[in-house]
Formats: sequence, structure tokens, C-alpha cells
Amino acid sequence: MPARHLIWSDECDRPAGTPPNPRWWTHEVGGHGWGNGELQTYTADPGNAGHDGQGHLVIRANRDGTGFTSARLISKQKFEFAHGRLECRAKVPAGQGLWSALWLLGGNIDAVAWPACGEIDVMEHLGSRPERVFGTLHCPGHSGRDGISGDHIVRAPLSGTFHLYAIDWRPDRITWSLDGLDYFSLTEAALGAAWVFDHPFYILINLAVGGWLGGDVGADTVFPADLMIDFIRVYEN
Repeated sequence: MPARHLIWSDECDRPAGTPPNPRWWTHEVGGHGWGNGELQTYTADPGNAGHDGQGHLVIRANRDGTGFTSARLISKQKFEFAHGRLECRAKVPAGQGLWSALWLLGGNIDAVAWPACGEIDVMEHLGSRPERVFGTLHCPGHSGRDGISGDHIVRAPLSGTFHLYAIDWRPDRITWSLDGLDYFSLTEAALGAAWVFDHPFYILINLAVGGWLGGDVGADTVFPADLMIDFIRVYEN
């Protein structure tokens, strides 16, 4: 295999208690459900996103007497890329109602809006389906509940350990993989004019609670719940 050139990374190796690296990340805050009926309020509170001092960036969902809080980080206008390989080594939390995601949005979203800007969901994991990971494309004619998805089922809950989630994004094809195993691919030829994946996208990481996809929160779901990021790396193909 030809050598790959690393063009960007967050190695998540900052001291314990420090916030997400401000060079790369901005908190996107709000509590309006984000169009999915989610229950959490996204905050910039260090209790919802920070480093553990052991090489991990932790996105934490908390529950208190008034509801749920969590974090959503975006690299918009700080790091955006078009084509390449994105890898994220992460450990997802367990629990009914939790919805972990690493995804990409078109950097032109303020000009053309969603879904015309395009969305690439690199990794989504639902606590209600602990052995399943899935990836999705959203684009004109295929968005929201009609996004085009592929999934992979493993033998043990993904929350048990760290896994490597990745996409290979080429001008005419996007391929999803888990721990080096390709499990889903979509092509420009298949989507035709709906293919809008030819411009820079930015990265998002979040841990949602509930919503139409996350589902009801289980009575036995434990909070705080942590999505742990070991690293995110982007390579030029």
C-alpha cells in the first residue's frame, strides 16, 4: 500500500482537565433538539468535554434534576478538507438512548444550506444496538430519515473497547470501515447529480441523548456516559 501523508490530527494528549483544543474545535451549543427531537442541551461546560490526561478527549453526557447535558464540537472554519482518509480511534458509551456520532458537513452550509451542502456520517452508534456501527450519506433527495446507510454488526458490544472508525473519501467514492474492514461504499455513479461530495467538509463530534433515532433513555442507562476519543487523523490519499 502506498504511504499516506498525514495532513491533520488531534492526538487528544493535552493535560487532564483542559478543554478541547481551541485551535481545532468550537463548541456548538443549544438545547432545541437539533431537528431530531434530542433531549440533551449542548454546553461549553468543561464537565461535558475535556481531556482526561491519559490521551483521550472525553465527550460526556450528564443527567441532573432538570435533564441532560452533553457536548457537540465542530472544526468549522478551523479545519476543513476535501477527499482523503479520516480515522478515529474511539470508545463509545453503553446504554439505551445514547447516540454517539462522528460526522462531516459541507463547509458551504451557510451558503447552500443542508442537505445541499452534503453530510457524511463517518460513525454512528446507538446504545440500543450495541453491536452495530453504521455510516450514512445525506444529500439532495437522500436526507434525514431517507439518508443512504450501511452498517456492520460485530460479535460483542462496541462499547467494550476502543475501535478504529474510518472513511476513505475519493472524488468518486466513499468507503466506510471498522478496524480496517470495509463494510459499506457509495459512488458518484450511483448517486448521479445528488453527489455533492466534491468540496471541503468540516468535522463534528457529539454524544446525543434520545431523539427519534437515539430512542427512549433506558432506566438502567448510567450517567455520566462518556464518548472517548483517542485520536482523529486525516490523511491525503
